[in-house]
Amino acid sequence: MSTKQKKTGAKSPLELLRNNSVPIMFILICAVCIPVSGFSPGYLINEILTRMGRNTFLILSLLIPIMAGMGLNFGMTLGAMAGQIGLIFAADWQIWGIPGMVLAVIISIPISVLLGLFCGKMLNMAKGREMITSYIIAFFMNGLYQLVVLYMMGPVIPIKHASIKLPRGYGIRNTVSLLNMRQALDNLWAIRIGGVKIPVLTLLITGLLCLFIIWFRKTKLGQDMRAVGQDMDVARDAGIKVERTRIIAIVLSTVCAGIGMVIYLQNMGNIATYSSHTQIGMFCIAALLVGGASVDKASIGNAFLGVVLFHLMFIVAPSAGAKITGDSMIGEYFRVFVSYGVITLALIMYETKKRIAKGKAGEQLQLDQSEEE
Repeated sequence: MSTKQKKTGAKSPLELLRNNSVPIMFILICAVCIPVSGFSPGYLINEILTRMGRNTFLILSLLIPIMAGMGLNFGMTLGAMAGQIGLIFAADWQIWGIPGMVLAVIISIPISVLLGLFCGKMLNMAKGREMITSYIIAFFMNGLYQLVVLYMMGPVIPIKHASIKLPRGYGIRNTVSLLNMRQALDNLWAIRIGGVKIPVLTLLITGLLCLFIIWFRKTKLGQDMRAVGQDMDVARDAGIKVERTRIIAIVLSTVCAGIGMVIYLQNMGNIATYSSHTQIGMFCIAALLVGGASVDKASIGNAFLGVVLFHLMFIVAPSAGAKITGDSMIGEYFRVFVSYGVITLALIMYETKKRIAKGKAGEQLQLDQSEEE
């Protein structure tokens, strides 16, 4: 990099290409698959807007832990479990529509807070290994969730409505219908332009979360989180309670994930009781990374770009695969491969970047010591 580039902060084309390699790759994939798939522009726009309303709130819940230097929060799955439990109770009490969603959110928040406190304390014991730790915590809590939903709901936790119980009389069915709540939020204030449905209220709520994140970054707590994310030791010396700040970041993420799961499932119209939450963390993290985010840096723009590119690929890949190879499952395999591949690539790039930075810091320290001698 030239002296002029260093002074102005400009980046070379090669560096820009390297930093944005994943979004560029997905743009190229979509550019190839869209014409082959045969879908009309109106259909694609309609699908993208629907998926944007459904998924963006969940993806935005990942931003605060990244700001606090805790990486990609696979523990957001805990919040998704809390959201599902809230919806199970709403279905049992037969409270539908917007009131049912509000009830589910109210039930999910205290559960999300408790799970977030637990997760945050565990991650404080595993500093530097937060991502793999949160991933394993999600597996552990999934076992506890299944114990509660499969065995305790009925005998211990009262469940009155027979339609959601297993035939044996306790435990929740594999699928809980939310047909009476389906797209209640999306259809309220929705407008149609040229056959394209715009879920105004859903996007407005997502926009409010964006404004909250922007405001939160400017608060004292937000500044503390950014300081902790940059250097925990320096932050601690500055009087910031590092462990407490990190726990708050995880609690906020978990609560937002719980609310986001309620929005997601009302759009789907049913709960896959034992599997809906399991892939949420993986796909949300993959979408964020597709938008150009990294393990240590993410923005609201990354979340929106990631939703568009990742889900556009999800829409067109099966149809394009069927047209090219005659087998639509090729597209299914491809998009699952890409989802996990993007996360793997991001982790490798982050670790490589960290090692290069550490090596350069060591060289600089050695050079400074040589000059002093």
